[in-house]
Amino acid sequence: MALLLKEAIKPNLVQTLENTPAFVHGGPFANIAHGANTIMASKMALKLGEIAVTEAGFGADLGAEKFFDLVCPYAGFKPDATVLVATIRALKMHGGVAKAELGRLNLAALDKGLANLEKHVENIKKYGVPLVVALNHFPGDTGEEIDFVLARCRE
Repeated sequence: MALLLKEAIKPNLVQTLENTPAFVHGGPFANIAHGANTIMASKMALKLGEIAVTEAGFGADLGAEKFFDLVCPYAGFKPDATVLVATIRALKMHGGVAKAELGRLNLAALDKGLANLEKHVENIKKYGVPLVVALNHFPGDTGEEIDFVLARCRE
């Protein structure tokens, strides 16, 4: 075990599908308590690249808030932007749609689910960092649903 851990402290440099470099250091949830990657990997990325992107997992209510409240002050990070990722599927589930019904058009449920996203946006805005909402698009998402979410995000 000690031999494995000795090597585990070294970040791995990998290549994304878009041919850009990325560090993998203990996985995206190496520090499970706050749901972010290691400070060591972030500092190395900031030294070696023009930009560094990190994932703060567990949603904006846990990962992002812990990243801003714990990781940033401790490491001295000052993020330039935040990307909040949403899916139509998750928004429908937050609106009360059962898993078996997620493939059906349901703008009323989507509208109800958007309240959850709006709360996350409200929470992230408290940190004073520019925010972008990204919508992960899946084949089952309809144009009507996508337009509905985008219109609400523009408000």
